[in-house]
Amino acid sequence: MIRRSAINQALLVGFLLLLGVFTLFPFAMTLLISQKSNAEILTHFWAFPRQFRPEYYTDAYHAIITYMVNSLVNGSVVVAGVVFLSSVSGYAFARINFAGKKPAFLFILALLMVPGILTLVPSYKWYNMLPLIGGNNWLGYGGEGLLNRRLVLIIPYIAGGQVFGIFLCRTFFEQIPTELFEAARIDGATEFGAYRHVALPLSVPILATLAIMTAVGQYNDYIWPSVAMSDNKLQVFSVGVTLFGVEGNLDQGPQMAGFVIGSIPLVLIFAFGMKYYVEGLTKGGLKA
Repeated sequence: MIRRSAINQALLVGFLLLLGVFTLFPFAMTLLISQKSNAEILTHFWAFPRQFRPEYYTDAYHAIITYMVNSLVNGSVVVAGVVFLSSVSGYAFARINFAGKKPAFLFILALLMVPGILTLVPSYKWYNMLPLIGGNNWLGYGGEGLLNRRLVLIIPYIAGGQVFGIFLCRTFFEQIPTELFEAARIDGATEFGAYRHVALPLSVPILATLAIMTAVGQYNDYIWPSVAMSDNKLQVFSVGVTLFGVEGNLDQGPQMAGFVIGSIPLVLIFAFGMKYYVEGLTKGGLKA
């Protein structure tokens, strides 16, 4: 029995290692290609580069840094908006009784069934008809309606990200013992006070999970920015790094270097938030 258990454990470890290799292999090849010329890629694809070319990373950095800053600025606003509105709405659905509560929540759940690509054309038309906001400031220039303005890369993600966020937060808040909220109300806390002092401190892992998922989804999205934004000054990384490779007619190496540089923010997010991310995914409930 002990020997069979050891064999099963060894097979499981081997399988996980194999999955790890398949997961990391594309990134390793990206690192290799980022130091190769087109001739080396075509003739010695699997070999190590014959020489290191740090200028590829320098060129890529100067070309995509503006796009990365735009993505990080937009993402910070989107994450803050999604986390705050999702937590408030989730708390309301979990702890406050109001008319139409269940139908409203079922309607929100139904939105999870709608593919995002299905709303692409209606969203484009909708934001094209919205009035201009903000004038000539950080919101951006040009465009008709909100197209080609920074808000068109912020509002849709906040609005769409709440659907899953509300479901996630509502499920988590329902697991918090009711006695904690009753004790807060006995001490004189208002409904918002109970949300702020009881629900939020206990929900840090789930909110961190939501923040990471929102940040990654917004940072990696390609379709909506390519449709709604044509101003290169306000374009985001996912589209900008493609423009860097296409418009410059460059070798594949500099473009791959751009992908490597662009992945650094996501690596840092997971490095510092992995603890809360895993805890938020695996947390099953709380005990009074």
